[in-house]
Amino acid sequence: MLATVLFTDIVGSTERAAALGDHRWAELLGNHDAAVRRELERFRGREVDTAGDGFLASFDGPARAVRCALSAGEAIRELGVEIRAGIHTGEIELDGPKVRGIAVHTGARIASLAGPGEVLVSQTVKDLVSGSGLAFEDRGLHELKGVPGEWRVYAAV
Repeated sequence: MLATVLFTDIVGSTERAAALGDHRWAELLGNHDAAVRRELERFRGREVDTAGDGFLASFDGPARAVRCALSAGEAIRELGVEIRAGIHTGEIELDGPKVRGIAVHTGARIASLAGPGEVLVSQTVKDLVSGSGLAFEDRGLHELKGVPGEWRVYAAV
């Protein structure tokens, strides 16, 4: 099925966890998770998985995924941390509640390129949301580890 995948993770989480200690880190992570889940619900995203300090979510519309990532970034910033996010739209395979396929790998690789507070999207996402009022800045061509070809990536602004 065609879907948009969103990956997020906390920037510098290992260092932050070490500085805070286990109890305070667990509290911060709980607040992070609650904030991201509120934004997923608000923008009709579906939580697929969490891994440590990150989320994988799917959307049936790319503009909502971008708006969700931007809004989640603002909410998380209020907690004193930054997240990075990557978004891609493509064909995915459903495996029960899980998703898989090259589109999922592509979204994860795009997320890994993002800096603190940055929401990066593929050219596919940028093209699909044309006319939505969202704005982007070109971040150039990138090779994504394990994903064939070069990919133009944009930052949502």
